[in-house]
Amino acid sequence: MSTWFRRAGTGVAGALAVVAVLSACGTDAAEPGSDAASTTGSSVASPSPTSYSSGPYSPTESAPVVVYRPPYIERTEWTDTAVGPSLSVFPTDSGRHTTEPGAMAAAWAEVVASDPTADTPGMQAQFDCHWRFARIVEPEKPSWNLEPGRPVVAEEDMVGAGCNPGFAEE
Repeated sequence: MSTWFRRAGTGVAGALAVVAVLSACGTDAAEPGSDAASTTGSSVASPSPTSYSSGPYSPTESAPVVVYRPPYIERTEWTDTAVGPSLSVFPTDSGRHTTEPGAMAAAWAEVVASDPTADTPGMQAQFDCHWRFARIVEPEKPSWNLEPGRPVVAEEDMVGAGCNPGFAEE
């Protein structure tokens, strides 16, 4: 018997057990010997319905929306590498997860405010590539490294080079 089939069979049996337990919950079945068991034709008021929730929110309320706000960049730091100087950009949790329109431009402005020498077309293109793609591919990467010695290339070439055109990532 395949592993999948065994797991599926166990899951079905478990689901049936849960259904049986849940269907017994909240029933007004009387215990043997109680007055309710001998009542015939009388109307028994059932308790008012309560909302069921499997988590911290009721079915009628939605989970709170997380909004990631600036700052998007924790810090920047220049390092010397085998390929020359490299600006390490350390994003904050907000910088890693925001989907706010305009956040990329705001984050780049934070980089430039932190180090005005970063304000070159090639460095911004590398940053934009990291913002758009590296956050998805490797969201927990500690820093994004921008090198001023990298060539300015078309966006397709930038993405094709893994945001590191011209030579390998350092």
